[in-house]
Order: sequence, then structure tokens, then C-alpha cells
Amino acid sequence: MLKVDCVEKAYKKGGLFSKERQQVLNNVSFTCDYGECLGIIGESGSGKSTLGRLILGMEKADRGTVLFEGGKVTDRRVRSGKLSAVFQDYTSSINPFFTVEKALMEPWNVRGIARREAQEKMDSLLDQVGLTPSYRKKYPHELSGGEIQRVCIARAISTQPKCLLLDEAISSLDVSVQLQVLDLLIKLKKIYGMSYIFITHDIQAAAYICDRVLIFRNGRIEEIIETSRLKDVKSDYAKKLLRMLITF
Repeated sequence: MLKVDCVEKAYKKGGLFSKERQQVLNNVSFTCDYGECLGIIGESGSGKSTLGRLILGMEKADRGTVLFEGGKVTDRRVRSGKLSAVFQDYTSSINPFFTVEKALMEPWNVRGIARREAQEKMDSLLDQVGLTPSYRKKYPHELSGGEIQRVCIARAISTQPKCLLLDEAISSLDVSVQLQVLDLLIKLKKIYGMSYIFITHDIQAAAYICDRVLIFRNGRIEEIIETSRLKDVKSDYAKKLLRMLITF
């Protein structure tokens, strides 16, 4: 379904007229199948979020290709309604002057879905993410962090995408709320049959929800392994990362 092939990305470093560039992604290749949850794990600054933006078609790779169902993700027609995302900073993900109802209407409006049809779907969507219809008229400042992120998830799945990218989507939440959101994501994956790209620095969260994990370091893939075999990682860096972040 998703194929990342020999992708590289660099950014200009220094002043406006500087020719120096910093390499962020180096020869990155992997696939994600239908219905799979693929974790991308790495420390801050490893290039995970840059890779996420390329997968979403928000930026172009300098070299290589990112294909979704055979088409380039930089083509809006390829990703429209099929690729969606939930980001770390939920406070800026929703317009503070929008009610929950108006925020949820955004993707339906873009796709030209009739208001009446969207309204009929909204209560069911809120119920699926653990919220009641009473949340429709609430504003972001009236909600907890976990509730806002649930609204963001509802909005992301409103078009029933085939793949949902989650970029540190639980890292800003309290630990107790993180588990609730992870359980919600597992439930929604079963309902919709979506694939997940789960970008995180938290190996425990990735092990809880992912089928495979891609261990990332300095813009390169160190190792790809099934979560059930995380104890068997081979690279020294992966072993060190596991020792730092989880106790088996």
C-alpha cells in the first residue's frame, strides 16, 4: 500500500546565502501493508517527523519516491481522503474559535459532502471516539487534552482513510490518558481496517500497538523488526535504545 523507496532529504543550513546543507534523511526504504501498524521509533532529531511530512505529501523528497497505492503522494488526488494524520500539538490542531462540530465538518466540507449527511454521521463518530453528542457545541478551551486529541482523531478518521499517520500523537498527554488513547486507536483500527504509521520515541507505546517497528537513527533505518521480537534486535544502537527506554 505505502512504499518509501530510497528517500533522501536535506535542508539549507546557515544564512540565506549559505550553500551548506544538513542531510536529514539518508536512503530510507520500507513498506507498510494494508491493515498494518508500523512504528517508526527514534530519538528527537532523528528525522522521524521529516519522514512523516514526506509520507503525507506535505514536502517533497530530494531523491527517491513515496508511493501510496502506486501513485506519488505529492499528487493531492492520490492522498485525498485516503491519507490522514494526527499530530503531537493538539492545542494548535484545532482552530480555538471553532466548536467541535465545526472542526469535524472541515474534512467533509472539503470533500463536498452534504451538511445533512455529515450531521447524521457526526454523533456516531463522536461515540466511536468516546465522546457524547453534547461535545458538538464545545470549544477547545472547554476540553481536556485527552478530549481534544479524541476530537482530532475523530476528524482524521471522518473520511475513512486507508492510512492514518500519528506523529507523537500521545506524547503530550498524561500517562493515564495515553493508554486510553492507545486502546481507542486499537478499537478504531478494527472498525475501519486502517493502516497506521505510528511515529514515536516511546518504545513501550509502539510495542503496545504496532505489528512491526522501524528503528531510526540520524535519518537512517537501523533495523526493522516485528514487535513480538523486540528483544532480538541486532544493531548496537537498537539494543542501547531499548535499554534506555524499556526494561524487559
